[in-house]
Amino acid sequence: MQVLQAGAHKLLYLELEEEVIQEILNQLGVEARMTNDVRVLTLDLQVPGRQAPLLLFDAADPGNLGWFSRCQFYVDGKTATVLQTPIRIANVKDGRGHPIPNALRVQIAKELPPDFRLPGKNPVNEQSLYGVLFNFLNALLNSGVAVCGAGLVKPLAGRGDAESRG
Repeated sequence: MQVLQAGAHKLLYLELEEEVIQEILNQLGVEARMTNDVRVLTLDLQVPGRQAPLLLFDAADPGNLGWFSRCQFYVDGKTATVLQTPIRIANVKDGRGHPIPNALRVQIAKELPPDFRLPGKNPVNEQSLYGVLFNFLNALLNSGVAVCGAGLVKPLAGRGDAESRG
């Protein structure tokens, strides 16, 4: 991690290692095309052979209350940001514009404000971010991630998933 400074402005710059991220993906059985730009690392994720959708569900649907109570991660539907993380997500769409249930785009910001904190008010560094990424992807596969509010991100699982793919 580096501290970048331009005049009075400071940023934390994460030096993410693609090999470490690839190992995380391999451990979870997730395939990804990785694009490492100056400011963000983008993962186009897919879980081939997975019969069920990724567990990204609508937090407002009362039918998903059981999942909501177990959630470790929440996505702001309007900004696509995974709360308290430098991660943003987006649906991957098929040719008809419908979300693909076993695919997701994950973008990790590498430039952060110096006072940025992870859950539990933990300071951010590469090692802590790798742990957050592992836990986030594991939640998508096993326990669920809640989308709070309508907007950029569409849920992939839960009671409302069949209706939204109409």
